[in-house]
Amino acid sequence: MQPNIGLDEDVLKQDNTLLNDFLSDLHVLYIKTRKYHWNVAGPNFMEYHKFFESQYKAIEAEIDEVAERIRQLGGKPLATMAEFIHNTSLKEDTGKVNGTAEMFKNLLSDHEQIVRELRDDVDKCSEELNDAGTADFLTKLMEDHEAMAWMLRKYLS
Repeated sequence: MQPNIGLDEDVLKQDNTLLNDFLSDLHVLYIKTRKYHWNVAGPNFMEYHKFFESQYKAIEAEIDEVAERIRQLGGKPLATMAEFIHNTSLKEDTGKVNGTAEMFKNLLSDHEQIVRELRDDVDKCSEELNDAGTADFLTKLMEDHEAMAWMLRKYLS
């Protein structure tokens, strides 16, 4: 049963498509951050290990929020790795174990890409789709990724 919340079926479909694309990005980013958490080494190991843990836990919470928003809008969240890889705009970090600086650079690049994409999605939701609820929802998530990018940037300064 589709929700009767003042958004037509096409708007709900477009909302759910962009939310599922974001959900895919979050899963790839989560796995990459988790990989770095497991594989970081060096003199600042514990600080970096805990830092990456705080970030992947924040991403994990967002994953649940985005999936629930998709359900609220009558959609079905993607739920397989194959779907996530097919729908993500991020590059998977396969095989190798990176040095610490490269870990921070890769995650920073991903968060900044997510921020840019969310900025476009917020505009689309508010201006084209006239869906203030999803625009506000995405704005909060964009701000969260701006903050995560800022923290990563500080490790590279």
